[in-house]
Amino acid sequence: MGNIDDTQVYLSLGSNIDRDHNIRSGLVALEAAFGELTISPVYESEAVGFDGDAFYNLVVGIRTAMSVGELTACLKSMEKDHGRVRGEKKFASRTLDIDILTYGELTGTIDGVQLPRDEILKHAFVLMPLVDLTPNGVHPETGETYQEILERLNFDAQKLWVVEFTR
Repeated sequence: MGNIDDTQVYLSLGSNIDRDHNIRSGLVALEAAFGELTISPVYESEAVGFDGDAFYNLVVGIRTAMSVGELTACLKSMEKDHGRVRGEKKFASRTLDIDILTYGELTGTIDGVQLPRDEILKHAFVLMPLVDLTPNGVHPETGETYQEILERLNFDAQKLWVVEFTR
């Protein structure tokens, strides 16, 4: 379907406010913008860094010819359409949070976005669904596969579980 210029991008989606609706609606918006999606299982996890309702998190693969800046603007617009208010605290409840995890093999700060996103190496709710989608995908900075990173890191303290989720 895609152009030769299409880049493989992995996005992290999260919600803990009306999460079934917002995740479903976010997937519809992404599909409308980017066509076919690859979608990990949905994980439920306790809120990290603040006292709040449990989150749904997943990773979505898209292909796009947009620049990092164009993609960021598009994703921020989708978040806003789902009631996301900018300027919230870093650790707070979210209607819909969409972050670029990786953009091809790019590393460094591009259009104001740090790539790859450091949460890949910090949070099970980001790494585990990424492993589900691309276990042999290679982290652009460490050179390890995502499966190798998961085996190396200890996420025992981070409680999360796969939930039944129907689109």
